[in-house]
Amino acid sequence: MEAPAELTWSAPFTVAPASQITKNLPGDKILLPPSALEQLLAASPAVPTPHHNAIRAGFDPFNPYSLAAARAEASQWRDTQQQLPHPLTFRLVNPKNGRIIYAGIREFSAEEGQIGLSPSLSDALGVTTEAVGGVEGEPIDLTNDNEVEGVDRVMVHAKQLPKGTYVRLRPLEAGYNPDDWKSLLERHLRENYTTLTNGEVLKIPDTSRRGHTFQFLIDKFVPEGDAICVVDTDLEVDIEALNEEQARETVKQIMEKAQSAPGTAEGSSSGSVLDIWTPVQGQVLEGEYVDYELPSWDKSRALEIEITLDEEEEVDLFVSPLAPRQRARPREEEHVFGEFDSETSSKKIRVRPTNVELEGAESLYISVHGYCPPEGSEPATKPSPRRYILRAQSVEDGTPDASKVDLTTGEDSHDPEDEQCKNCHQWVPKRTMMLHENFCLRNNILCQQCQSVFKKNSPEWQSHWHCEHDSAHGNSAASQIKHNHIYHSSATCPSCDYQASSTPDLALHRTTLCPGKLILCQFCHLSVPQEGDPSAPSADALLSGLTAHEIADGARTTNCHLCQAIVRLRDMTTHLKHHDLSRNSKPMPRICRNVNCGRTLDGVSKNGQVGTAARVGQGPGNELGLCSICFGPLYVSMYDPEGKAMKRRIERRYLSQLITGCGKTWCGNEVCKQGRVNLGITKGGEVVTTKDALPEVKPLLVDLGSAPMHFCVDERSQKCKKLAEMLAGEGVYELEWCIAACEAETGELDAARQWLSNWAPKKTETSAR
Repeated sequence: MEAPAELTWSAPFTVAPASQITKNLPGDKILLPPSALEQLLAASPAVPTPHHNAIRAGFDPFNPYSLAAARAEASQWRDTQQQLPHPLTFRLVNPKNGRIIYAGIREFSAEEGQIGLSPSLSDALGVTTEAVGGVEGEPIDLTNDNEVEGVDRVMVHAKQLPKGTYVRLRPLEAGYNPDDWKSLLERHLRENYTTLTNGEVLKIPDTSRRGHTFQFLIDKFVPEGDAICVVDTDLEVDIEALNEEQARETVKQIMEKAQSAPGTAEGSSSGSVLDIWTPVQGQVLEGEYVDYELPSWDKSRALEIEITLDEEEEVDLFVSPLAPRQRARPREEEHVFGEFDSETSSKKIRVRPTNVELEGAESLYISVHGYCPPEGSEPATKPSPRRYILRAQSVEDGTPDASKVDLTTGEDSHDPEDEQCKNCHQWVPKRTMMLHENFCLRNNILCQQCQSVFKKNSPEWQSHWHCEHDSAHGNSAASQIKHNHIYHSSATCPSCDYQASSTPDLALHRTTLCPGKLILCQFCHLSVPQEGDPSAPSADALLSGLTAHEIADGARTTNCHLCQAIVRLRDMTTHLKHHDLSRNSKPMPRICRNVNCGRTLDGVSKNGQVGTAARVGQGPGNELGLCSICFGPLYVSMYDPEGKAMKRRIERRYLSQLITGCGKTWCGNEVCKQGRVNLGITKGGEVVTTKDALPEVKPLLVDLGSAPMHFCVDERSQKCKKLAEMLAGEGVYELEWCIAACEAETGELDAARQWLSNWAPKKTETSAR
């Protein structure tokens, strides 16, 4: 078999400014203009199909219709087809410096004559993506030499790469633990890369540490060459240190990290499941989190979560519910409830039953965070664990928060002979006021903004600060740095382009409108990003209350378990409500007047339809109100307008039941000799004469139009009636619906319960009384 011809194509492009690239290009992805796709299709090798391949195995040469169809099909395949290789890979060359790198295509949506490069490709080629010359957003005039000289150009060649089977990576820094980056590497390559270029640096962002990346030098390939394709192939990855010194340093750092791992004496606590009222002791290192879970609490009362510190340590407390619309563990930049206050040894978060964030909460996630100062501030001398005591307890919603109680002295709490100091505002006796003021003015100073009193020249007063943007204040430089970092530093959402004005603002965004917020999809039952555009939500999302992911996933169809209609998953709830309305408006089925019979007059089906008697062979109704099975023995083709003959036939049947009985061992009819024996009313040897039976029969014939009838029935019908009476005794459904359910499901109790749940209306409060 001949190898397919290789795609040959090349073209120069100018690098598009970063401001013009609307797509977030990851890894080795590029954007090309639509005309490039047309040129690639024109340059792609033709794929001919031999004529004999078009002849099907069932071809009959003697059938003129088969012969004509084969000729038509063969004529279509005689024409060659243009086919692009998969995946499309390219060789990019920077003519200015001769740098070369390989890339994969993301989309053909760039401006004509331009190429969009991902940040890693721009760095590898040594090109800039800033707008040069002219007005930003306007095309470059290629006839103007001054503009062309300042624009980077890239030569793009179509290049098919072999499938890689092996790659060797060398870490550029010591201390890389495979447990930290192994899963990240696999996911990052699969989602962001089509090719790997020999000699380039592979950067993998560390999701656990903001701003940190793992960097690897791509060192060796199999098969050997300048680059390989990593799509649709099993790639073996080998990690080797650059030299012996790096290898020793890596082992040393891994051992040190293991000694301070969660659960060790020098590391953070490993977290646990919290029990209400039971405090938990723990410790946390700077920059790390200790995660707890509170699975149950009294949801009718307010819940207070408190953390007590040995000293005024910088430890933050975060709480997030675990709910279908909230799945992530609470973090500094993603939490529902948070407490950042500094210079306090106790922090509390009170969650009330009325908080809308608790809707559908299965449990509460609680995280203790060792605050890490921002880059550029003074680092800690030694990372030592910060110890704390964490407790959760139910409180009355009206109970005041002790941390917010005003402890200032009231007017009536001092002696009438006392006088208030104008400097420290303390109440002292009038006779000693002069001595007190002399001492107080020499040694104390009052902050006019917060009315706090400090000793002159004390470190607290020297570091005392007030925020110019809000009412916050503190007594240390570290607390001021933290306040400005948390409340007055902008931040970018890692999942979208949202610019937050503060950390709480970013946390609110990431737990509400962020497309990257994790939810539990009600259709695929997986934890997935909710997706969507937070600035312009769709009308479907606003009307249905679903997320963008659920709208797309809910477009899949399934069969309704009640009516077998094909319904979209997201419309199933509304569809079932229509079934509820239809069920509640159904008329009550008519049942047979025979007290021993468990059938309806009109018949029912398994899919809830009433009036199916004709479908199962039952005849039309009759004036006695009996089902066709019970009425069958009484039917004769005789003209009887006054019903006298019918009355005589009923009388004879009653007499026959009382004198001779039906002889069935299951019979429970009280107006039957055999039934009475089975019920223990009479003994089997007693003889009943017509004279004895007539007094019992006469009352049964007084009102044939409305009085109940007592005819013997088959075993299944009698069983259905008993089961129906048992179901009706539960007080949920009327007896008529219970009889219909047992008839439809042929006496199967569980199936009858399900039938009632699907098709029968429940008793209303009025009817239940």
